[in-house]
Amino acid sequence: MPIDSQSRAFRPVRIAILTVSDSRTPEDDKSGDTLVERVVAAGHELAARTIVRDDRAVIADQFLSWAHDENIEVVISTGGTGVTGRDVTPEALSDVAEKRIDGFGKLFRWISFQKIGTSTVQSRADAGVVHGTYIFVLPGSPGACRDGWDEILKDQLDIRHKPCNFAELLPRLREHEIDS
Repeated sequence: MPIDSQSRAFRPVRIAILTVSDSRTPEDDKSGDTLVERVVAAGHELAARTIVRDDRAVIADQFLSWAHDENIEVVISTGGTGVTGRDVTPEALSDVAEKRIDGFGKLFRWISFQKIGTSTVQSRADAGVVHGTYIFVLPGSPGACRDGWDEILKDQLDIRHKPCNFAELLPRLREHEIDS
């Protein structure tokens, strides 16, 4: 889909990057680095970045903390989306999400299938909205982060993307709180 640079001016989105891992450190977090490089290259603002361990409550707390931070509009996490016992990032998102964006995970797996075949069924990529903040949950490989950003998020977080995008909806994500 096209970018319509004539009708709207680009607006940077404030994005936090969360790596979920028991073994990665800031020095060897290639998946987090991949996302940071792409976020910044696209003109967005890196609002925060951290690594947390594979612990459902810790991940959910980080999602909530960033969702309530007025300087963060989007959280992209990497890691913890597989099927092993330690992979609990989708469950942590389910614990706090007010709305699910089911199509994100389905589209991610469709894109991934074209590159890694049936191995994509092991991915539980997911997305939701928490307190007016988008949260996108990607697998923990640099390739998956490239696919998620390059094929979905780069366009959806660009307000100029037509026919529609996530960025243009940011001001409306908390409407239900105002009406209550």
